[in-house]
Amino acid sequence: MIRRRVVVHGFVQGVYFRDTARRHAQRHGLAGWVANRGDGTVEAVFEGEAGAVERLVELMREGPRGAVVERVEVFDEAPEQLVGFAIR
Repeated sequence: MIRRRVVVHGFVQGVYFRDTARRHAQRHGLAGWVANRGDGTVEAVFEGEAGAVERLVELMREGPRGAVVERVEVFDEAPEQLVGFAIR
């Protein structure tokens, strides 16, 4: 199990970014959360099987239709054994 924290910069709010991340995370059995931040970025935490987490990180680099991703920061973190996936 691995954990990644992702911060996505660009035009990423108001384009269903969080819901897209939630649907994909649930489909791939990942735990964590996704949230809009006050500075206009989207932040997410993904925990689970390494391949599934990396697929979600790649999805965040593209975003849903309508998003314009300018930059993605990815941080490795120690897993916290989260359960479920939430939009915050």
